[in-house]
Amino acid sequence: MSSSPTAPTSTTPSSSSSPSSRTAVIACGAIAQPVAAVVARRGWPVDVHPLPPLLHNQPQLIADQVRALAGRLRPSYSRLVVGYADCGTYGALDEVCRDLGLERLPGLHCYDLYAGASRVESFFSEQPGTYLLTDFLVRSFSRTVVRELGLDRHPELRDAYFAHYTRVVWLAQEPDDELRALARDAADRIGLPLTVVETGHHGLEEALAVLVA
Repeated sequence: MSSSPTAPTSTTPSSSSSPSSRTAVIACGAIAQPVAAVVARRGWPVDVHPLPPLLHNQPQLIADQVRALAGRLRPSYSRLVVGYADCGTYGALDEVCRDLGLERLPGLHCYDLYAGASRVESFFSEQPGTYLLTDFLVRSFSRTVVRELGLDRHPELRDAYFAHYTRVVWLAQEPDDELRALARDAADRIGLPLTVVETGHHGLEEALAVLVA
């Protein structure tokens, strides 16, 4: 995610492949940029259409947003797929997928795609008060967490939101010095120790390969 986390961009159809022969991925804005990077590297005839990343904070809206965007895209593509896991929709997204004949990424949330479902489950088994971050969330923490939860205006709310958390685990896809500093700052802002688990993009890429095959 080399550009701003607030504005992931869609890939565009190449001149050698008309839109009707291409696949559209309706992607969570929080993973749209790494999805687009995988698509470009693999040379797939796929266009990535992101939904707003702040839906991460309002999962009850995801299913309807996916349904609406699918309706707009369907006339232009031979195939649509959904670049979301369940992501807190509690089955509502699966209902949309069944209604529209769409497939989605596997798992309960994007953390499963990076670290693997069994590994994520082990984090919570070892320490139930685990708060997970991805590269996107590290980069956008000041906006997507601090500002959205009002912690910049009311720091006393920290205890209301994070009293039961005991650590931050950063699932690091592409860790560098800048991200490491931002991750430490994010953990410090909510008063929790930081654990770094390097995951890369392999899990996401494998799941995408199955989805768009």
